[in-house]
Amino acid sequence: MAKDKTAFVCSDCGYNSVKWMGQCPSCKQWNTMQEMTVAAPTKARAARAASKAVYLKDVSQQASARWSTGFGELDRVLGGGVVEGSVVLAGGEPGIGKSTLFLQVASALVKAGKKVLYISGEESLRQIRMRAKRLSSSGEIMLLAETEISNCIAAMNEHAPDFVVVDSIQTMYSEDINPAPGSVSQIKQCASILTMQAKTSGAAVFIIGHVTKEGAIAGPRILEHMVDTVLYFEGERQGTFRILRAEKNRFGSTNEIGVFDMRDSGMKEVENPSGVLLSERNASASGSCVYPSLEGTRPVLLEIQALVSTTSFNMPRRMASGLEYNRMALIIAVLEKRMGLKLFNQDVYINVAGGIKLNQPAADLAMAASIVSSFRDSAVSDVAAMGEVGLTGEVRAVGQIEKRLNECSKMGFNKAVIPKANLKGTKIPEGMQVHGVRNVFDALEILI
Repeated sequence: MAKDKTAFVCSDCGYNSVKWMGQCPSCKQWNTMQEMTVAAPTKARAARAASKAVYLKDVSQQASARWSTGFGELDRVLGGGVVEGSVVLAGGEPGIGKSTLFLQVASALVKAGKKVLYISGEESLRQIRMRAKRLSSSGEIMLLAETEISNCIAAMNEHAPDFVVVDSIQTMYSEDINPAPGSVSQIKQCASILTMQAKTSGAAVFIIGHVTKEGAIAGPRILEHMVDTVLYFEGERQGTFRILRAEKNRFGSTNEIGVFDMRDSGMKEVENPSGVLLSERNASASGSCVYPSLEGTRPVLLEIQALVSTTSFNMPRRMASGLEYNRMALIIAVLEKRMGLKLFNQDVYINVAGGIKLNQPAADLAMAASIVSSFRDSAVSDVAAMGEVGLTGEVRAVGQIEKRLNECSKMGFNKAVIPKANLKGTKIPEGMQVHGVRNVFDALEILI
C-alpha cells in the first residue's frame, strides 16, 4: 500500500517543492512555502477511464447555448451571457458584494425558468433566507449548505440544475486529500472536480473566491488556468460603486467592464456610467480634466484629477491612484523638459474619480492637462482631451476616436482636443468643435 507523502506548497501561486525554501522560486514571495500532506493515489482514481482522441473534423460545430443572467452589465462582461457548461470564477475582497450579486443572478435565472442550485459553505440556510428577503429574491432557488465537495456533486447529479453557484471555493474541501479547507491543494482539487462536473453535465457553474491584499489566504489566482472565465470586482468597500472586469474570457472580450451601484436592496446596474461618474465634477475647479476612456466596446467619460502643491522637503512626493505611477513620472518629466515647468519642488497627486483603474496611454494628455491646470491654478474649460504623449512631447494617435467623440457629444461636451493624426477621416459629431494637435504645448494652449 502506497504511503502519503509530504510536500511544500506555496500559498500564493501553488508551486510544489520536496523541501522547504524561504523564497518561492515561482512568484518570488517570502515565507509562503507551507508543509502539506499529499495523499497517495487510490485504486478508485487509477480505475478512471481515459479519454479517447478524436479528429478535429469529427468534433461537432454546433455552438454552445448562451443564457442571459438577467443583468445587462454582467452579460456584457461575459460576452453576451453565460455559456452552457462553462465555469466562471468571480474573485474579489471579502465584503465587496460577490455573494449579493450572484444571489440576485440566481433569482433572475429562476424567474426566467431556469433551475438553479445555490451551494453555500459560509452561511446557513436561515442566513441565506434573511439575505434573500432583503434582496427580494425568488423562493424557488434550491439551497444547499455543504462544504464537502462529493456531497455537492451528489446534489448536482440528483437535481440536474442548469446553473450552480458555489459560495465560496475557500470553504470547500475534499476528503481525498488531507490539507485543511482553504489550502492550495484543497482549492485546486475542488475546483477541478467542479470543472469536470460542469463539462460532463452541461450546467454552468459560478465559483466565488476571496482575495486578500496580504495574500494570507490562497486566492483564486491559482485557478485562473482551470476555468473558462475569470471576473474580478474592483472598488472600495466604503464606496457604493463596484466595477466588474473580465481578466480572462474564452467566450468573449476581456476589455469589457460592468458598473454596479451597491445599495441596501442589492446591486443595481449603472446604465450610464459617464453621467454618474461626472455628476459631482466641479468644472470651475483647477486640476481636473475629462478623458473619454474606452472600456471594451463602451466609451466612458472619466475625470482625471491632479493636485500640485509646493513642498518644503528635499524630495517631493508623487502619488497616483487609478493610474500607473511610472506613467505619471514620465508625464512630469516631459512637462519639465519640453515645457519648462518647474515641478522639482512640487508634490504631485493624481487620482481617477470613481475608483476606476486606467492603464491606457491615451490618458496621457488629460493627465498632463490636469497637472498643468493645478500648477497654474487655472481651470480647464468643458473640454475633453485624449492622446498619447511621447518623450519628445508629441501627441500620438489613439484608437476608436469616433466612439469617444460621440460619447463626449452625448454628455454635452462640444469641444475636444485630439491628436492631429486622428483628425483626418474622422466623422465629427454635429455641433462639436474638435482641435487636432501635434504636441503637448499646442494642446495645453487650447485646454488652459
